[in-house]
Amino acid sequence: MPPFERAVEIMAKLRAPEGCPWDRKQTHASLKPYLLEETYEVLETIDHEDRDKLREELGDVLLQVIFHAQIAEESGSFTITDVLNTLAEKLIRRHPHVFNTEPADDTTLTPEQVYGRWEAIKKQERAAKGEPHSALDGVPKTLPALLRAYQLQARAARVGFDWPDSRDGVKQVLDKVEEECRELRQALDHRPQPDPEVVAAEIGDMLFSIVNLARKLKVNPEDSLRMAAERFGTRFHYIESEARDAGTSVEQLDLVEMDRLWEEAKRALAADPRPPGS
Repeated sequence: MPPFERAVEIMAKLRAPEGCPWDRKQTHASLKPYLLEETYEVLETIDHEDRDKLREELGDVLLQVIFHAQIAEESGSFTITDVLNTLAEKLIRRHPHVFNTEPADDTTLTPEQVYGRWEAIKKQERAAKGEPHSALDGVPKTLPALLRAYQLQARAARVGFDWPDSRDGVKQVLDKVEEECRELRQALDHRPQPDPEVVAAEIGDMLFSIVNLARKLKVNPEDSLRMAAERFGTRFHYIESEARDAGTSVEQLDLVEMDRLWEEAKRALAADPRPPGS
């Protein structure tokens, strides 16, 4: 039996009355956290360039797709075959330059032009279905906040709501970040005491502006922050290890000693010379 069909058959058996009690109990809703978890595990293996682990983690993501399709088939909604056919039709429809679905189509499009055409075709599909259209469509509210901010900004930029793509444009975004920092300072200096809701709003505005700066610099803020967190964790583990080797614990170190070990960790690990948040 071909591998894909074998995996589908195994899932059907797991969901059958004589199958696995845990698998039979699951629903679309109960599986949501697993799909998210498996996706992040794929991202981690990509960051670590671990190809063997990536093969395994991609299988775990595919398991979630097959699992959801099996649940849908049992309720009479759709099958895994419907999922595959819908995907194939979409890929062909949105790549007319590859599949020659338009006789006079240009086959020398740039990647940017292809992306623009993809979005235009998506818009036409929504219009054909009578769905209301917004430039911000397609950005799930369930995305991590950092990634959602990035996607919202990118979609607004496509319709011209953006700073110029130039050095001056980047400077304007950086000025905006500095403006948000000043507003946060003002909120913190409020007397007799800062308003927690205002402070939270100002921090949110500052983060949103930093995401916008990353986007203008063509840096993915989600990846950038994840790598910064990884650097922080690696360096902090170094501090803990050095403390243990010295017969003590990190809790017993004073801040001066921890800072010295932090600087030592940066040199020893040959990482980015700037600690996250510095």
